[in-house]
Amino acid sequence: MTFMNMPNWLKQRVFLTPDRRALVFENKTWTFAEMYNETLKKASVLSLSGIKKGDFCGVLAANRPDMIFTIQALQQIGAVAVMLNSRLTAKEIEWQLRDANASHLLFDSLHEKKASAISGIPSISISSNSTDEQFTPRDLFSMGEICSIMYTSGTTGRPKGVIQTYGNHYASVTASALNLGLHVDDSWLCTVPLFHISGYSILMKSVLYGMEVRLVEKFDASVINESLQNGEATIISVVSAMLSNMINRLSGTYSPRFRCMLLGGGPAPVSILEQCKQKNIPVFQTYGMTETSSQIVTLAPEYTMEKLGSVGKPLFPCAVKIDGENEGEILVSGPNVTTGYLNRQEANESSFQDGWFRTGDIGRLDADGFLYVLDRRSDLIISGGENIYPAEIESVLTSHHAIREAGVAGVADEKWGSVPAAFYVANHPVTSEELAAFCIEKMARYKVPAYFIETAELPRNASNKLMRRELAARWRDDHAY
Repeated sequence: MTFMNMPNWLKQRVFLTPDRRALVFENKTWTFAEMYNETLKKASVLSLSGIKKGDFCGVLAANRPDMIFTIQALQQIGAVAVMLNSRLTAKEIEWQLRDANASHLLFDSLHEKKASAISGIPSISISSNSTDEQFTPRDLFSMGEICSIMYTSGTTGRPKGVIQTYGNHYASVTASALNLGLHVDDSWLCTVPLFHISGYSILMKSVLYGMEVRLVEKFDASVINESLQNGEATIISVVSAMLSNMINRLSGTYSPRFRCMLLGGGPAPVSILEQCKQKNIPVFQTYGMTETSSQIVTLAPEYTMEKLGSVGKPLFPCAVKIDGENEGEILVSGPNVTTGYLNRQEANESSFQDGWFRTGDIGRLDADGFLYVLDRRSDLIISGGENIYPAEIESVLTSHHAIREAGVAGVADEKWGSVPAAFYVANHPVTSEELAAFCIEKMARYKVPAYFIETAELPRNASNKLMRRELAARWRDDHAY
């Protein structure tokens, strides 16, 4: 298959609008020309360290300018960025690096300790390094070339590396522009992690649109509200937990310059949407995933209450259908959809069918073509925008000598929307504190169950499959008021 080539994105942006502001972080700003210079310096260091075109390089860093320069530098070299969730443990990160056959691990000063715990993979600090060597960037990007890899957990508990090509990112960026429009003075407030597709896609939009990004290292609702009230940004990406926090702390209204609250990571509570409507906050609810290079379905704000519970209609170059008469698995297609999972032939064979990607989510389409998501990948728990898969937690729990069986389900939580609750059958007595401590050693803290409930047996169907929905229902019944 022959893929289209395009001019090097950042190089082309600098050619077009070199003096336009590209990045704001704390009290410092960079134009696109200045960002390009920083990127080439970073590319020189990485190239001299042995990174070459086609290499897969893990990126473990915080939302800081060095991370952006590093991502762009890898694109200049032609290396693939394997974006690593910094909340994972060193063991989880090492597994992903080895699964991707990564040649190097790139880390910043905040993650030096975690990086040092990973052995056998050359590591390079991206903080405070420089060289006088001049790097010559490549002229063209191939749309079929792999740009980034992001790992997403599967129902078996083993993460899968999602392949994202330059073409996928370009299609996603274009689809977003056709949906939201482009304003020459747009500024995207980036408070979501750059290692997530939601954050990474903002960087792609910035270069292709010629748009300013205001980068925030850590989310603080009061600080974000102040920024939006001062008119410092026109667009922001949030998940439900962030939006709820912002609305609860908001006094007054946002600047008229603010035009889009892009909401992902699961549906927002009706009460929050009503408050947003009262305060004239334009909320665009979305449905998307790592496999679709960000959003693929979006609900315009004028339909928020009329189509309550819907995530909207597919973006212009995309399509959605249901594998069933009334409701069933959601299938999507479009140029932004991944070409497959890295080194996962079996998963690829089961996930793609006649040009459609099987999301594993259950939904329905109404008579007007609006999509309603009924179940997110069946048992997926979305906690504060993070995807948590019960099978992964269950695998850890059953490795504890006191646990015979374990089942995990998502239960409602005021702060995070949903949190994991673990039900277990014990071989011998064990405390919740012991189990929590054991889990903390094995997985990221956000995956650790908020509750541990001992039970005589776990609910199973005739095929002996664990019925996690019954666990969630049991929790609701026991905690009903």
